[in-house]
Amino acid sequence: MATRKSPRKSNVSAEELTTYYREMLLIRRFEEKAGQLYGMGLIGGFCHLYIGQEAVVVGLEAAAEEGDKRVTSYRDHGHMLACGMDPKGVMAELTGREGGYSKGKGGSMHMFSKEKNFYGGHGIVGAQVPIGTGLAFADKYKENGRVTFTYFGDGAANQGQVYEAFNIAALWQLPVIFVIENNQYAMGTAQARSTSTKDIYHRGEAFGIPGEMVDGMNVLAVKDAGEKAVAHCRAGKGPYILEIKTYRYRGHSMSDPAKYRTREEVQKMREERDPIEQVRTMLLDGKHASEDDLKAIDKEIKTVVSNAADFSRESPEPQPQELWTDIYAPEIPQEVN
Repeated sequence: MATRKSPRKSNVSAEELTTYYREMLLIRRFEEKAGQLYGMGLIGGFCHLYIGQEAVVVGLEAAAEEGDKRVTSYRDHGHMLACGMDPKGVMAELTGREGGYSKGKGGSMHMFSKEKNFYGGHGIVGAQVPIGTGLAFADKYKENGRVTFTYFGDGAANQGQVYEAFNIAALWQLPVIFVIENNQYAMGTAQARSTSTKDIYHRGEAFGIPGEMVDGMNVLAVKDAGEKAVAHCRAGKGPYILEIKTYRYRGHSMSDPAKYRTREEVQKMREERDPIEQVRTMLLDGKHASEDDLKAIDKEIKTVVSNAADFSRESPEPQPQELWTDIYAPEIPQEVN
């Protein structure tokens, strides 16, 4: 199947296009600020930035509906912001403060939001894939018409548990979209050196799971593919695979100097394929916004991110007794018919 590079015919309005620009810019500015706080020693542990991959989550969230679920790996800040989680709570969790989504006890890799149906944030490579499959099983059981977006990377695609999840999802026709965010380098090894096949989405064929390749630097192409995948799942046809070719500008984590690729390669991608700049150009060329309009959006976003950073510094650290809380759920909800 050919790569979906752009929508067949986009019906996106100027308002929607502006929204995608704003949401991607929020992720970009948030991650830049997180990088600064990490450099200042205010964020400890691991910190995996999403810079360059913004079109993936923004495009797929545009295809999602209220009640749909999402689960991902440790490169998760963009997913949180795209599904509507508060930047203040996300940043405070990164700095380990009680105002964070996990009360400062989880950090970047263990952040959740029941209200936004965001189920993490997982530090073990590939572990979120069977979890996402389980979430989809719950929806199938309840017959509620919901879909689960299960994100993982090209490196995690080589994990055995991924294929166990593929098998059970196909066997039970579960409404799960397996999203392979292929940023082409896994932790630091190019896909050609770690993966025997050029296209990863083909691996679903062994289980009867359809899929396609998508241009992950084009938010409209991602949205278009996402809508197709969502319609497939909601129609009761089982799982779907989207291999979204994207690119991260920073290293695997803040501690990664990324010497396995050239600066020229990264710069070329920034100059020619940047997802935010593509939408910016569409807005300007289509006369949907002026330079001043876009500068005003950027200023507004920077204020939101700055306020989040201030909140993350001012929020107190969790009390020692918090070590003994949130170990188990207080109750297990039962479905009542």
